[in-house]
Amino acid sequence: MAERRIDNSVALCTSSENSNSYQTTVCLVESNSNPDGYQLVNTYMTNRNADPMDLVQLAQQIQKADEFVKATAGSKLVVIADQIRYLQEQARKVLEEAKRDNMLHHAACNMVKKPGQVYYLYKRESGQHYFSILSPQEWGSCPHEFIGSFRLEHDMSWTPVAKIEEKNDELGLVNKILNAQKAITDSSEPNIKGLIQDSESKERL
Repeated sequence: MAERRIDNSVALCTSSENSNSYQTTVCLVESNSNPDGYQLVNTYMTNRNADPMDLVQLAQQIQKADEFVKATAGSKLVVIADQIRYLQEQARKVLEEAKRDNMLHHAACNMVKKPGQVYYLYKRESGQHYFSILSPQEWGSCPHEFIGSFRLEHDMSWTPVAKIEEKNDELGLVNKILNAQKAITDSSEPNIKGLIQDSESKERL
């Protein structure tokens, strides 16, 4: 390790056999031999450092701070990258669900579909998809290929029967949050869990 003075700064140079040399520069406060118009008696005594090792330690501190800044920025970028991947996956799911819902809404149907009702999707030999209120079991001997059963939601989206319980849990959570409007201002816990707990305790009362 070598110390090298450059004008009003000190450069700390470090090198090793297995790595390239790098330099950390310490910027010192500018000196003035005539502050506020008063000439100093001895500028060397007022401006010199008491301990030369202080400059080395200062350079090491700056170098360490640079490393921490880079590490912190890198960690934040990793989190952002994970969030981007998560959002991309969510966007893919949204597009797939939108494509499915669009196909279901355009399936042939001879009745007015009502939210909350489960409908059964079939496919004819001609390739036509159509909805029926009869399940394959109710058909006895189903004449066409059964594709799946879906529930029409109030927002005009479709939920596969296999995911109805999960959907009901989500709707229940949303209803609890909406019913806890007063708790939003009264709750001492500024989080969804606190709001739900407050709502549940009030319901028991």
